[in-house]
Amino acid sequence: MDAMPTARTVGFQPGERNVFFHILTACNLACRHCYINPAQHGTATLSLDTVRSWLALFSRPEQATNLILLGGEPTLHPDLPAIVRAAKALRYAVTVDTNGFLFHDFLDRVTPRDLDYLSFSLDGPDAAVNDPIRGENVFARCTTNIRRAVAAGFATSLIYTVSSLNIDHLHRMVPLVADLGVRRLFIQVIGLRGNPATSACQQTNDWQVAPEQWLAVVPRVAEEAARQGVHVIFPKVYLDPGELFLCAGIFAENYFLFPNGRVYRCPLCEDHPIHAFQIEDNRLVHRDGLTEERFFPLQIPEGCVMNRLLQPGNIDYHTDGTPMHHISCCMLKQEVRPIHS
Repeated sequence: MDAMPTARTVGFQPGERNVFFHILTACNLACRHCYINPAQHGTATLSLDTVRSWLALFSRPEQATNLILLGGEPTLHPDLPAIVRAAKALRYAVTVDTNGFLFHDFLDRVTPRDLDYLSFSLDGPDAAVNDPIRGENVFARCTTNIRRAVAAGFATSLIYTVSSLNIDHLHRMVPLVADLGVRRLFIQVIGLRGNPATSACQQTNDWQVAPEQWLAVVPRVAEEAARQGVHVIFPKVYLDPGELFLCAGIFAENYFLFPNGRVYRCPLCEDHPIHAFQIEDNRLVHRDGLTEERFFPLQIPEGCVMNRLLQPGNIDYHTDGTPMHHISCCMLKQEVRPIHS
């Protein structure tokens, strides 16, 4: 009899490095929860030479570094296969995050040896749930290309961004993921960045999921998926009583690059010009002044200081003013690994 799969917190690992590289901000879709903010992130599509130069800035061949290539939609970049191979030559572990349209015959121009993971975004178990969030006919196109990728031997994963629009359907993703042949599922929480942060959007949509609903739904679905052979990763979101708050900006090495040269250490800060670094003339320049790094060491009862400052609506308080929940670092993850007989 199999043991019951349970969630465990994945602490920040010494020496772990992650580079989230937005090589463009253009996209063929207009997802309602898109976090890209052209006013803050730029509208350029980086040239192949520029991408190669910027990859070299963050490369440490002697140290494992995860590279996640993002957009917008990264497969809109005609040189993405060459970018992937350039990254592998620099010894990055390479993931491409895609909305599933796979432009420029991407699957035919790379091999499973070129990519560590091809990760697809899907926000519903069927078109009725997914397409009002991501766009008409997206579900059909994305699932068709997931099947193509799995059949071709690519290691695939799926990203499901939980919001009030789709959390009630999360459990229905378990049979779909198993049927598609995907073996890794990322469950993400909606962030008030980009589109969801606009005042018009907040007036018409209550995107946020209540803590009680998240805690009741997400770990249970993750455990069920693990019983079906799927490795599930999701944000910790809320710290357990007495659990120490740790900030990835201090205890981990994460970089979020945008086409205008901004480099953030914390994704919550991406709607604001408080980035820690700027790429100038292909040099990584550490910025002075009031940047995100000045906030990371602050300890507050709410947990994450950036969440308190930038997304205060996420936190509820008791009548005595103490927070009902302690918000963890957004980069702190939990996982449920599949248990096999």
